[in-house]
Amino acid sequence: MENNKVTVVLGAQWGDEGKGKVVDLLAINSDIVCRCQGGNNAGHTVVVDGKEFDFHLLPSGIINSKCTSVIGNGVVIHLPGLFEELKKNELKGMEGWQQRLIISDRAHLVFDIHQQVDGLQEAEKGKNSLGTTKKGIGPTYSSKATRNGIRIGDLLGDFNIFEEKFRTLAANYERMFPSLEVEIDSELVRYREYADKIRPLVRDTVAYLHTEIEDGKKVLVEGANAAMLDIDFGTYPYVTSSNCSIGGVCTGLGLPP
Repeated sequence: MENNKVTVVLGAQWGDEGKGKVVDLLAINSDIVCRCQGGNNAGHTVVVDGKEFDFHLLPSGIINSKCTSVIGNGVVIHLPGLFEELKKNELKGMEGWQQRLIISDRAHLVFDIHQQVDGLQEAEKGKNSLGTTKKGIGPTYSSKATRNGIRIGDLLGDFNIFEEKFRTLAANYERMFPSLEVEIDSELVRYREYADKIRPLVRDTVAYLHTEIEDGKKVLVEGANAAMLDIDFGTYPYVTSSNCSIGGVCTGLGLPP
């Protein structure tokens, strides 16, 4: 690792291999720790000085005060879950994260509606259900692939355009699932507040990472899930909805092999 520009920690099985602990150890000698794919459907636990920190969206390295943490463009982000995770770990003693957390403007948003749809789709499968976490990860990646997803950058741009996109997304799902109930107006109020909270943390992470690597900074990438859950190379269809093998690092952060 001493001579590596970028070091990647991935699981080779179905998760729970201890990636979080390894990342926490390697972060000591890293300048930047990144998440490249997945969402809050996976979790890493790190124990520091007897305190147990739980991470689902945040890179485990965020508890290292000398590291910058990056949530890359390949990650799908449920903002209520992110803020809850930050608050929970802040109460346990995680300090100064505001100065060392960077979020990609290209990352897609997981809405509550995605989580509801996740549950409805799973219920429709009956005995053939896949055991989804119902965190909305699959529907969000589906929205991304069908090009009606909404990104962090959309939230921080013209809010009228964001509102139009959100109403279109909700209307599409309501046609597909008549039993779906979406409080569109209250969601828009909530996301207007989220925009102000998240704005200071957002930037072009692709440009940032390339600049930092060129300046000699060491990057550590923390994979979520594991190779056997990869959408292309895992035990399909019992997989997650992202590429959690090495290819997901390149596309999820904008870094070359």
